[in-house]
Amino acid sequence: MRVWVEEVHGHVDGEVTLRGWLYQRRSSGKLHFLLLRDGTGTIQCVVFVKDVAPEVFAIAGHLPQESALEVTGIVRADARSPLGFELAVRTLRVLHEAAPYPITPKEHGPAFLLDHRHLWLRSSRQHAIMRVRASVVRACRDYFDRRGFTLLDAPIFTPAACEGTTTLFQVGYFDETAYLTQSGQLYMEAGAMAFGKVYCFGPTFRAEKSKTRRHLTEFWMIEPEVAFADLDDDMALAEDFLVEVVGRVVEERHAELTLLERDLAPLARVQKPFPRLRYEEALALLAGAGKSVPFGDDFGGDEETVLSEHFDRPVLVHRYPAACKAFYMKTDPADPRLALCVDVLAPEGYGEIIGGGQREDDLDTLAGRIRAHGLPEEAFSWYLDLRRYGSVPHAGFGMGIERMVAWLCGLHHVRETIPFPRMLERLRP
Repeated sequence: MRVWVEEVHGHVDGEVTLRGWLYQRRSSGKLHFLLLRDGTGTIQCVVFVKDVAPEVFAIAGHLPQESALEVTGIVRADARSPLGFELAVRTLRVLHEAAPYPITPKEHGPAFLLDHRHLWLRSSRQHAIMRVRASVVRACRDYFDRRGFTLLDAPIFTPAACEGTTTLFQVGYFDETAYLTQSGQLYMEAGAMAFGKVYCFGPTFRAEKSKTRRHLTEFWMIEPEVAFADLDDDMALAEDFLVEVVGRVVEERHAELTLLERDLAPLARVQKPFPRLRYEEALALLAGAGKSVPFGDDFGGDEETVLSEHFDRPVLVHRYPAACKAFYMKTDPADPRLALCVDVLAPEGYGEIIGGGQREDDLDTLAGRIRAHGLPEEAFSWYLDLRRYGSVPHAGFGMGIERMVAWLCGLHHVRETIPFPRMLERLRP
């Protein structure tokens, strides 16, 4: 019977056939130990000289890493194995003998590994990270699906900027100019006016000439938007969302996080309530730490790290100066200098993982903002329509999947959080 590695627990003392790739090989006299991976797991296949034909034993002793194999044998329980089982081999068939594998046990630099990303993905570390990523995505979608949000898909091609004209990727679109989306938010605002509660999940693009460990030029975001919601509602949603997603991923991917040597104690502390900090309070905290920031400036990675170090769980920093935020942010009626916005900063120095806020719902005010930012009014005519026909307070946020995965896995750089990273100097493979 042909099974996957993850299914062998149901066939103890029975004969099964596995297909996969040779991850590692070692020999000890009359025994060859082949670690076979098939994507669902890795199992040790024991080839004993007396259990197989002589030619099979000889072949098993020289197989190169990543050769594709079909192995048949008896499943044995083995408490010493990380999987809890091993396979006593009876027959082995080589489906493809691999060429010498370029990624060896020696230390390789990041550039080499990124050049061979298509092969690096086969390593146990990358398997663990990608499985955590898959759980993050599933937990995010389940959270909103179970709460009555409607999934809407935002377009990739857009006629104008959402987050600022300096980070746009421009592309030809027949006889027009189009841009790769920076965010699905504006379209989710239209969705919220139609369905009440919506979210989108998809790739976004920022032409930021940045080489920091937190930036990619292409990344994935999940973006909810809710009608009849204000900033307080938005912060409560972000808080509840993070608590559930972190808890579920830790539960589902305990083995993978352990393989990554992630300290799980900080993640266990991600519980409500989160501390909330006004922008002015954050300025005072930074000044006390010797990092003075002028009023009106946004916070960079260094400032976010200093702030997050004061808390043992995510912190919500809200009401930044309107001048440093996007044109669509609603200003605080109590202080028009400030925007009704929030950034959620992850602990342990991982910085902003969520950004959002309440949107400007007044037609004349929003039209004035579009003009003040030098944006093409024609491109935003549809967006202004949302304020002409049944405008109501509404709010939402965006969470970058890659930064979330980096935090959960305890990674230094976001380049490992996506199968094929795109960065300032990285377009291949």
